[in-house]
Amino acid sequence: MASSNKEIGPANQYARALLELANSRGQAAEMRDELHGLSTIIQSNPMFKAFCEDPAIGRDERRAVLERTFRGKLSELLMNALLVLNVKGRLYLLPQIALQYQMMLDRQMGNVQVDLTVAQPMDEATLGNVQSRISQAIRKNAVVTQIVDESIIGGMIARVDDRLIDGSVKAQLEAMRQQLASANGTTDAHR
Repeated sequence: MASSNKEIGPANQYARALLELANSRGQAAEMRDELHGLSTIIQSNPMFKAFCEDPAIGRDERRAVLERTFRGKLSELLMNALLVLNVKGRLYLLPQIALQYQMMLDRQMGNVQVDLTVAQPMDEATLGNVQSRISQAIRKNAVVTQIVDESIIGGMIARVDDRLIDGSVKAQLEAMRQQLASANGTTDAHR
């Protein structure tokens, strides 16, 4: 099922409840990792995704499969959440719940997601240095995801929330091209 605005509300509620319970048990980060892993399994396995979404499969049958598949492999808290989602017919929300949970936990921890596009992969030391500088600039803990795109030629593009900071060589060359074109147009107009 495709996500829609009407699914964000329930996903948000489940994520908030999970975060509160995980916080009370001191397991907030572990829950994030488990949710992410489970969401990845569901999204990368079309048959399991269809199984979670198929209304023709009864809740008891689905519960038995969930129990056999995940009991003892997931925390008790996440296993219980899966079973509640099954009873409510909302297992399909799990990827959205994982996303909402990640965003809530990031806010709680003062983290800001930063997508950093570079022409060539950065080594760990350079990435750590860039992460530190971005954190200082935005006065929050930057959680940097490195994206490699050779078409930017060099430099980097940082996306922080809704802000885009384009320091790529490609953008600089385009700006120069526009300046030269406008300067050339001004010069031609005054002849």
